[in-house]
Amino acid sequence: NFFEQVMLESMLNFISASVIALLIVTSVAQSDDGNMDNVARFAGVPGVPGSPGSNGSPGRDGREGRDGTQGHKGERGEKGMRGFSGLEGRVGGAGPAGSRGEKGSSGRKGDSGKVGPQGPKGDTGLKGSKGKVGAKGANGQQTEALNWKQCVWKRVDSKDTGLIQECRFKKIYGNSALHVAYGGNLRVKCGYGSTCCSRWYFTFDNDECTGPMAIDGIVYKQTTADNPHRHRQIEGYCENIASGDVRVGFNIGKCSGYSVGDGYTGWNSVSRIMIAEVPPAQQ
Repeated sequence: NFFEQVMLESMLNFISASVIALLIVTSVAQSDDGNMDNVARFAGVPGVPGSPGSNGSPGRDGREGRDGTQGHKGERGEKGMRGFSGLEGRVGGAGPAGSRGEKGSSGRKGDSGKVGPQGPKGDTGLKGSKGKVGAKGANGQQTEALNWKQCVWKRVDSKDTGLIQECRFKKIYGNSALHVAYGGNLRVKCGYGSTCCSRWYFTFDNDECTGPMAIDGIVYKQTTADNPHRHRQIEGYCENIASGDVRVGFNIGKCSGYSVGDGYTGWNSVSRIMIAEVPPAQQ
């Protein structure tokens, strides 16, 4: 400690001073013919030790000592307090596939999905093997040949209302239907600054069809700038017509709610009415 260091330095100073004094006395004694008695004559009593000198500058640090031997493992300490949650770590790489688990219970049926787009056309399949010959069918009922007729003409008819052409037909069965059709050129033209509409329709013995509804077609115009002549087709089936002679008429008239137009039927082409007797419609 500090006190022991001060005492040690004081003793060293005292010894140094005593040695110096002894050397001086010895030197003087030798100068007096080497008489050693002079030593005793000049030797005095040792003086009081001087005050301690100031501390010297600190010495340099010693070299680092070698590592000591590993101590015994200490006892397990008490469990510390729970630390704060750390930041979320990055997603690790996929681990190895686990073993197959047991089959789970069936889930509830999901809602029906939307119909997907139509897929591409598949390749043509292999040709199948020839099938066995089927059993012979029952004898069918004998039927009459198809009963049909057409009336053809080539002329222009410029009337705006009334009968254009009549075609007589002999109907065989009471429960059959008539299939009628017109093919030819139809046109309508309006007066300046007006709209107009013409209607072409079939009649059966001067009455329009009611089984189920009228067989007709219309042409509507809203401008006078053009004069279109077009080939047109009007056809349909009419039921509830009695057997026997039937007068089938093709007519022109006005549309409901519009002024009658300047009609033109059969321009520069052949016109025809086609009639055929057909079996009754399915129920």
